[in-house]
Order: sequence, then structure tokens, then C-alpha cells
Amino acid sequence: MLSDVARALGQLGDARFLGAVLKALGVTIAVLAAASWALFALFGWLFPDSFALPWIGEVSLTADWLSWAGILLLTLASVFLMLPVAFVCVGFFLDDVVDAVEAKHYPHLPPAPRLSIPAALREAVSLLALVVLVNAAALLVYLLSTFAAPVVFWVVNGFLLGREYFQLVAERRLGRRPGAALRRAHRGQVWALGVLLAVPLSVPLVNLLVPVLGVAAYTHMFHRLSRPAG
Repeated sequence: MLSDVARALGQLGDARFLGAVLKALGVTIAVLAAASWALFALFGWLFPDSFALPWIGEVSLTADWLSWAGILLLTLASVFLMLPVAFVCVGFFLDDVVDAVEAKHYPHLPPAPRLSIPAALREAVSLLALVVLVNAAALLVYLLSTFAAPVVFWVVNGFLLGREYFQLVAERRLGRRPGAALRRAHRGQVWALGVLLAVPLSVPLVNLLVPVLGVAAYTHMFHRLSRPAG
């Protein structure tokens, strides 16, 4: 498992892989910026420059206070938005990342079918719906678990990362059902790698690299696990 991550990191110097990384980063940053801007606009609408309170009168909020509060909000939002954003973007750059990994490490393989734009969009929407529903269901656990909340976040979202990233990579070579069967047969390893990838999702800026490195790491895991025994 660690070797899969190490091989993904080790390919950052490869020109084709770096191109896929930069493309993925561009899409991810654009989507994250749009989502953060929407949250900032909502924040400004909920907290105007001044508002009236009963028995107190008009209360003014300084621009500095709003600026610092907005920065804090966007920083926190980047942590919690990163996972949905990653799932939205993964369908659009998955083929480029996997192709770059396979061209360098598995050149003997024939080209795999690429996702069409409608199929990529469909996968992105379904993944987004799944991650939002699961995290909404886990929200109460996050709130009640206080200091254990990060661990719960890593475990829950590690499962989602593993389930979806490995599945998408496996489908390219095996098809949907055989890919799902391989994932279930090695669910422990798939989940553990997902948890390992979910930890840096909690770190702003670092989390931008998680989607592309996750796809690369799961590509290595898929080829390792799909090799015939012996």
C-alpha cells in the first residue's frame, strides 16, 4: 500500500504525469474557488455591514472583522469542500492520470477505453451525491465525537475514496462487475489506502494534490492486485 503511494509521488517528475497533475489542479482549483465564492457571497448576505437587534438597536460590523471572518470561513470551507470537489473533478482527469501512469509503469498494456464526456459527468454527479449523503449522515457523529471527529472523517471518507477511485480505475480494464468483485475481494487494502489519502484532505493546499495522487496510487494498487498469483 505504501509502495503504491510512493510510486505515485515518484512520478511527479515525469512530464506526461506532471501535465495531468497541472490539468487536474487547474480544474480542482477552479471548482473550489467557485464553491468558496458562493459560500463567501452567502456569508456576506447573512451578515450585512449593519443590522438591528431588539432592545439594542443597530449593530455595525467592521470591514476588518468581516475580512478575517471570511478568510477563516474560506479556509475551513476548503477542508470540507475538498472531498466533494475531488469527486466532481475525478471523472474529468482520471483517464489522463491513469494513462500517464500506465504509459510509464505498464507499457505492455493496450490502451484502455476512455470515458466519454457524458459518462464522466454522470460519474461525477453520482459520486458527488454519494459523498454528500454519507457525510450528511455522519454529521451528527462529527458533532458528538468532538476530538475524535477527524478520525471519523478519515475513516468514513477513506472508505468513499477507496470505493470510488479503485472502482473507476478497475472498470477501465475489467468492466463494472469484475472491477467491483476485485474491490470487494481486497476491501481491507482498498479502505486502508483511502484512509491514508483522506488524512491530507484535512490540510489546506496539500489537499489539492490528493485527487490526482489518489488516482495514481489506486492505479498501482489495481495492477498489483489483479496480477495472477505466483
